[in-house]
Amino acid sequence: MPKKPSKTVTNAAADRGSERTSNCRVALVGFGTVGRAVAKILCEGGNRSLQLTHICNRNVERKRQPWVPSDVIWTDDIQSVLNSDVHIVIELIGGLNPAEQIVRGALQAGKSVVTANKQLIARHGPDLLQLAGSKGCQLEFGASVAGGVPVLPALRTGLCGDRLHGITGILNGTCNYILSRIENARIPFSEALEEAQARGYAEADASEDLDGGDARAKLAILALAGLHTRVAPESIRARTIRPIDAVDFDYAAELGCTIRQISRADLKEETLFADVGPCLVPTDSPFGRVHRNLNLVLTSGQYGGDMAFLGAGAGGDPTAVAVVSDLMFVAQNVGAGRRDVASYVSTPGISSDFETPWYLRFFVRDRPGIVARLAQILAAHHLNIDSLLQKPGYDKASLPFVITLEPCRDALLRPALEEMAGLDFAIRPCLSLPILRQE
Repeated sequence: MPKKPSKTVTNAAADRGSERTSNCRVALVGFGTVGRAVAKILCEGGNRSLQLTHICNRNVERKRQPWVPSDVIWTDDIQSVLNSDVHIVIELIGGLNPAEQIVRGALQAGKSVVTANKQLIARHGPDLLQLAGSKGCQLEFGASVAGGVPVLPALRTGLCGDRLHGITGILNGTCNYILSRIENARIPFSEALEEAQARGYAEADASEDLDGGDARAKLAILALAGLHTRVAPESIRARTIRPIDAVDFDYAAELGCTIRQISRADLKEETLFADVGPCLVPTDSPFGRVHRNLNLVLTSGQYGGDMAFLGAGAGGDPTAVAVVSDLMFVAQNVGAGRRDVASYVSTPGISSDFETPWYLRFFVRDRPGIVARLAQILAAHHLNIDSLLQKPGYDKASLPFVITLEPCRDALLRPALEEMAGLDFAIRPCLSLPILRQE
């Protein structure tokens, strides 16, 4: 009988080809700090099911690295990436344009997307999730909030069985570093900011961090993922940390508190109460114990109670870990379009009218009758004084003192503050901070 042709070599080659084609093909768009860290993880071969095939960036020739495998395609043509056979596109260029067009184009082409772009998800997340579901692909954005802290994956899986009604967090490491430095060294705000910039924790123009824009974009994403509410970031009131002075930490300490930038969202029936800004928090509370550039998120659920997530909120490596974790999740479910977040999103009314105790700090030219006049204004607006604090040793020409108020709604306090702003003895606007007590 004639011998059958040997199939040993052919089958081995087929097996290798099958293994290669079964890999999840990945394109990386953006090769900055986070992009490089993601590429490093992928190229070190820790996960054989993920194959980096494309790196797309402007001025791509200047970005090439010898540690990237030779078969990876370097390009500055995003359309060639979208027309390729990749399964997943990682978007790490940030901003809205052209990131939105790239992500939409990838989803339209049936490719899943992983992104760390908080501004994009905060503004267009629900629409992009619906598009992904309609195309049978996935959109994951776990790295868009709190960097290496896996709070969004936890909301997606570990807490999805609960009915969450509240999310509160320290979401901006820059602000937390600055406030921690003022607290610990009693230095001026300007000096703490310069130090943060020198250490790379703050940009040259840190307005997005200091004035709350960064944190409210992240809060909008958390509200989408955890509370299933669609919130435009601009509809959330953001208060700046710029007026915080070292003396405020002295007075906060008298109240058993410190000061942190707090992002909070509380869903009550058809209204989402949301706000970002500096608040007094008890020194011994979870928020009071968070220092430097760490992030902390607390969730409150109807059944599971409170959960806490703490860790590094920024940096190339922690964020890259979050990106690759999302990537692995998508790779395990390619073709199984996710509709869970987008399918039951509500659009509640948005309000910042929380009812809390308040800290009011004044700088005045000292003279008789100041406290009586302030008390008169507060009484006229039906606001009750809880305490009066005045530490000795300050210049009478620029005297700081504090009035704390019993719990009242924000809407009742605003008119009183406007009236106080016109008083001739005030040399700075009154600083008003909510006091968040532990329940």
